[in-house]
Amino acid sequence: MEMRRAGNSGLTLSRLGLGTMTWGRDTDEHEAAEQCRAFFDAGGNFLDTANTYGDGDSERVIGGLVGVLINRDDLIIATKSGLNFHEGVRSVDASRHTLIAELDKSLARLNTDFVDMWQIHAWDSLTPLDETLAALDYAYTTGRARYVGLSNYVGWQLSRAATKQQANSMKAPITTIQSEYSLLNREVEIELLDCAHECGVGFLAWAPLARGVLTGKYRNGIPSDSRGAAPHFAKHIEPYLGPRSKRIVEAISVAATGLGYSPLEVALAWVRDAPGVTSSIIGARTGAQLRGVLQSEEISLPEVVRIALNDVSA
Repeated sequence: MEMRRAGNSGLTLSRLGLGTMTWGRDTDEHEAAEQCRAFFDAGGNFLDTANTYGDGDSERVIGGLVGVLINRDDLIIATKSGLNFHEGVRSVDASRHTLIAELDKSLARLNTDFVDMWQIHAWDSLTPLDETLAALDYAYTTGRARYVGLSNYVGWQLSRAATKQQANSMKAPITTIQSEYSLLNREVEIELLDCAHECGVGFLAWAPLARGVLTGKYRNGIPSDSRGAAPHFAKHIEPYLGPRSKRIVEAISVAATGLGYSPLEVALAWVRDAPGVTSSIIGARTGAQLRGVLQSEEISLPEVVRIALNDVSA
C-alpha cells in the first residue's frame, strides 16, 4: 500500500486507514483481529479510533491486539478526545482538564505508553482555543502523543490553531486535520483542503463511502443487516438517501460497470486520490467486508471518469 507524508511532518501513513468505530460493539474481538490481519497484510499501518467509540471498547479491543497480533513499532495508532455522548446527548469539552484526563484513560485502554497521533475530536466554542492547544502541548512534550491533530474543524478554526502553534517552536505543531469527505459530501473543498495545504497539515478523510451509501447497497431500500437498519447508525445514513444522492450513486454504478469495478472501488478511489488527501479512513463490520474494500488498492480511476464524477456530484 502506498505511504504518504502527513503535511510537512515526518509522519508517514498508509493512504488507507482502518477505522474502528464499530469495534467492541458491532465488531467483536475475533472479527477485529481478522480485520487487522487483512489490513496489515495489505500493507496498511494506520488505525483510527476515539475514546467514544463503543464507550471505550474500541480502544480496549485495540489494546488487546497490540503486542500480540500487531508489532507496536509497525503501527500508527490515532485516537481522539473532547467529544462525549452522555445518555445519547452529544457534548463537547476540549478543556485542558478533560482532555488530559481522557487521554490518560485512552492510553490505559490501548495498553500503550503513547499514541502516535492524538486529535481533538471537535471544536469547543466555550473553551478558549489556547487552553485546548495547551493540552496538545502537554501531551506532546510529555511523550504521551508523538503527533497531534484536529478533527471536524472548519477552515478558519484550523487556520487559527495551526498558526498559533507554528508561531512558537516550543509548541506542538498541528500535523493532521480529519473531516468527512466523499462524493456525497464535498464541503471540505470550499476552504478546508486549501487551508490544510497552506498550513502544511495532512488531511484525513472519514466516511469516504458516505457511510456505505456509495457502495450501492441502499439503491433498492435498506437491507436488514446494514448500518442503515441499526438504531444507532440510521440517523447518520438517512440524510444520504435523497434524490441527489441517488443520482450520484447511479453515476458511480454506471462508471463502475464500464470499468469492470465495483461502485465501492470507484467511490473510494475517487477520495483516496483526490488532491490534498493524505489518507482515507475505511471501516467494515467483518474481515470479509474489509478485504473487499482493500481491493480498491488495485485500481486507479481514468481522469475522464474522475472529471465526470466531479461534475455530477458538484
